[in-house]
Amino acid sequence: MWASDPTLREDVLTMTGRYQELYDRSMTHSEEFWAEAAQKLSWYKKWDRVLDDSNAPFYRWFSGGEVNTCFNALDRHIEDGRGDQAALIYDSPVTSTVETFTYTRLRDEVARLAGALQARGVTKGDRVIIYMPMIPQAAMAMLACARIGAIHSVVFGGFAANELATRFNDAKPKLVMAASCGVEGSRVIEYKPLLDRAIERADHKPESVLLFQRSQCEAPMQDGRDYDWVVECAKAAPADCVPVAATDPLYILYTSGTTGQPKGVVRDNGGHMVALHWSMKNIYGVEAGDVYWAASDVGWVVGHSYIVYAPLLAGCTTIMYEGKPVGTPDAGAFWRVISQHQVKVLFTAPTAFRAIKRDDPNAKLMGDYDLSCFEALYLAGERSDPDTLQWAEKSLGVPVIDHWWQTETGWPICANPRGVELLPIKYGSPTVAVCGWDVQVVDEGGNCLERGKIGALVAKLPLPPGTLPTLWQNEDRFKSSYLEEFPGYYATGDAGFIDEDGYIYVMSRTDDIINVAGHRLSTGGMEEVLSGHQDVAECAVIGVHDDLKGQLPLGFVVLKSGVTRPHDTIIAEIVAMVRDQIGPVAAFKQATIVDRLPKTRSGKILRKTMRSIADGESYNTPATIDDPAILPEIADALKEIGYAK
Repeated sequence: MWASDPTLREDVLTMTGRYQELYDRSMTHSEEFWAEAAQKLSWYKKWDRVLDDSNAPFYRWFSGGEVNTCFNALDRHIEDGRGDQAALIYDSPVTSTVETFTYTRLRDEVARLAGALQARGVTKGDRVIIYMPMIPQAAMAMLACARIGAIHSVVFGGFAANELATRFNDAKPKLVMAASCGVEGSRVIEYKPLLDRAIERADHKPESVLLFQRSQCEAPMQDGRDYDWVVECAKAAPADCVPVAATDPLYILYTSGTTGQPKGVVRDNGGHMVALHWSMKNIYGVEAGDVYWAASDVGWVVGHSYIVYAPLLAGCTTIMYEGKPVGTPDAGAFWRVISQHQVKVLFTAPTAFRAIKRDDPNAKLMGDYDLSCFEALYLAGERSDPDTLQWAEKSLGVPVIDHWWQTETGWPICANPRGVELLPIKYGSPTVAVCGWDVQVVDEGGNCLERGKIGALVAKLPLPPGTLPTLWQNEDRFKSSYLEEFPGYYATGDAGFIDEDGYIYVMSRTDDIINVAGHRLSTGGMEEVLSGHQDVAECAVIGVHDDLKGQLPLGFVVLKSGVTRPHDTIIAEIVAMVRDQIGPVAAFKQATIVDRLPKTRSGKILRKTMRSIADGESYNTPATIDDPAILPEIADALKEIGYAK
């Protein structure tokens, strides 16, 4: 077993210097480095400049080049003889469906769908909103847009009508591609009424809706606006790939903004394609023919990058999973998928493994499946606490790799580059900067800090290919959101430090660094201590207002299934642990035990909202929240200990 044999572990983790050599070249010969990566893909026209800095800070990669992302994701592999290989496996425990699409079948269905879009007047540069659950047609919709040069914007299926309307107003789509419903556990979520209300409320109204009717819910159609997906595809002529500029947008993905107005992150075609293709082999250690599974949703950046585009660009088989880590049907769901489909690498959020650990703390359900095909687990989306990571490592017996990236970056900033060499794992760190990323730590004035000091994590400009070149039709906001705070750098919004070996530690969002009587402390460090308690499944720490010390840390704890010990005893133990491991300076004296934590649908804990409730401030229910009903539960728990008055 990789994790339990210390002799084998030492052999596996012997550093060869391959990573450092490759990383150094990506820094000193950046354009040559990325040009070599780009040459592994198909281009209609080669680029004029690898890096165009003529309009800095709006850098552009592969300017002058012409390309098509869909061709590189599908048609290229068919031309290379991989047409009969599985491209996409749809696994839906909530509908008892498993379906496999070969590269040829997926290409043919995408081409016909692209033809249906053209028949409805969609052309290169038009925007298309995609509002769908985790079904194959969602991936087909993205690829069909890419095929004809339309710009897609995926909105998480089931998003509220008001939020959907704001995206209509910003992106101004010509057409919407939607499904009649989504299935979450045993619930059927009707999408069409939400879509109809969004169109009614929006100032910009799309000309047409292409609706995929699911058997779980057939939605009414509006004459002259709504068209049946299957009918339209059946009569459409397959569309060929349309060449687009490498610098043309591939998609817009909206992310929450501090003003309440969502930010439309733009992704280009050329740089995105090159970076994602490079990442599959060098970061994840997978190649054409391997089965790769990102357990996420196409509504999030992980779904864009590592369910749809990267695996298909690399010629892998990608898994599209319509289910949960627990409850569909149990905490063995992930092991069943890995075993049944021979998954080599899984990428998911730490919260998924916390849920599995909570329901099956001894990983007994894992014993029901043959996982000999499985080589590595990757975690991202929020900070991976060492306890969860070590639990997964011990249970699976393979490397468990934390890595760090963001919606804006589109692919990892920091990772353990398993495809180059597996570096020694340090718990709590996503390891080192990925090739192309110059990550530094700075203070509030933008001055570089010495090793070990906590500050703002930033990346020196220009950013590597695949990252956001701007925000949709809002260059001023792009600069004010990411570039103005630390001139010459991209501000990640995260805080952390770099140790003496160059390992990067992402401790928390910069607004989760709390000030306790003048001491700057990371709530992430306290969460790390809490998660190490034997009875704790999940936790969160926020800074609440205190008249004397400015802020004090307050802990929220979710217990593992079956724990019956007195809550007061458990709280006393975790308070003592923080005092012992961080020190009295943390002033950690209070915690509350709750049944669940408020999260986004991607699994991120809504700490800012919790802090507003605790401090008695007004707040808006985040559009991305998984279940709004949890917020009153949190308020009640806080009132019991003297907060949220």
